[in-house]
Amino acid sequence: MQLRYNYRVYPTPGQQQALARAFGCARVVFNDGLRLRQQARENGDKYLLDGDLSKRVITQAKDTPERAWLGEVSSVVLQQALADLNVAYRNFFASITGRRKGRKLAAPRFRSRKDNRQAIRFTRNSRFKVLDNGRLRLPKIGDVPVRWSRSLPSEATSVTVIRDAAGRYFASFVVQTTQDETLPPVDAEIGIDLGLTHFAVMSDGTKVTAPKFLRRAARKLKRLQQDLSRKQRGSQNRKKAAVLVARAHARVADTRRDWQHKLSTKVVRDNQAIYVEDLCVVGLSRTRLAKSVHDAGWASFTGMLEYKAARYGRTFARVDRFFPSTRMCSDCGRINKKIPLDVRAWDCPCGSHHDRDVNAAKNIKAAGQADFNDRGAQVRPAFVP
Repeated sequence: MQLRYNYRVYPTPGQQQALARAFGCARVVFNDGLRLRQQARENGDKYLLDGDLSKRVITQAKDTPERAWLGEVSSVVLQQALADLNVAYRNFFASITGRRKGRKLAAPRFRSRKDNRQAIRFTRNSRFKVLDNGRLRLPKIGDVPVRWSRSLPSEATSVTVIRDAAGRYFASFVVQTTQDETLPPVDAEIGIDLGLTHFAVMSDGTKVTAPKFLRRAARKLKRLQQDLSRKQRGSQNRKKAAVLVARAHARVADTRRDWQHKLSTKVVRDNQAIYVEDLCVVGLSRTRLAKSVHDAGWASFTGMLEYKAARYGRTFARVDRFFPSTRMCSDCGRINKKIPLDVRAWDCPCGSHHDRDVNAAKNIKAAGQADFNDRGAQVRPAFVP
């Protein structure tokens, strides 16, 4: 499987200028290609093919005085910018025709130099190289120092250089793993019910308290945001204040990501099968709990569980979001009426006393196991009067 490894890089001032030049050239090529296709559509012409578009916005554009500076950067960076545009168009067409599942995607939009995130990609054709001294050699940029937190498992097929809103630079390597990383099998299986008060409640009764990283940093973020609002628009002080706000948000995101990586690794290592509920995060983000939902980061956590389970030979499954995991009794299978959110424990007429979240986790585990049952067992048990 393909994996992505991110490392912090520290380019020199001269290399930062070269990277800024590459960011700008890639953005211009992307926008030129998008503009030509929009004009062709407005004029009723045929859709410009990828090869014709590359010839017009890169090869022929370099011979014009207005775009002669495109030759100052690696041609692979420009080709990859057009590749991103082509992928965006293919995803858009697949979305509107129904071939792509999920939410409908909008048409590609123009990139702005004021975007918080700038990125360029180098493939093997560009002949980037990791040197013996640990530096990353990029064409027409130089040897960039890298902070290696761990070694790459194999040779990288591509590297993306990213500049985030906080002014930090990262190198993101894509590698193809060839070694068998399957963990030794274990007997435990677990169902996970995600929530806000408790981030995760396991079917074995374990409860993980929600860390609420954004809520804990709210006072500092409020003060930095107030300082930013007092600065005059367009001034250098406002730019400096904006960087401070971005760094504070980046610290919150990094802390949350690190915590979720540790928790997901522990869950995958200790269990042979993991079952979670397929939550509608988009719908929950439109409610009054939107801030808490985004602070929890359920989607990123379940994504980590999914790819780590595939990497280490574990089973991962999502239970249908309409499955009544909270209202169903995990002992008798009776489905009760809707239970308000403030009711954290309830009694079933069969005599069982349930903790709301633990009962839901047990039902999620049972439903996930039924989906993988070769005998075709029903997900929902029979009704017991």
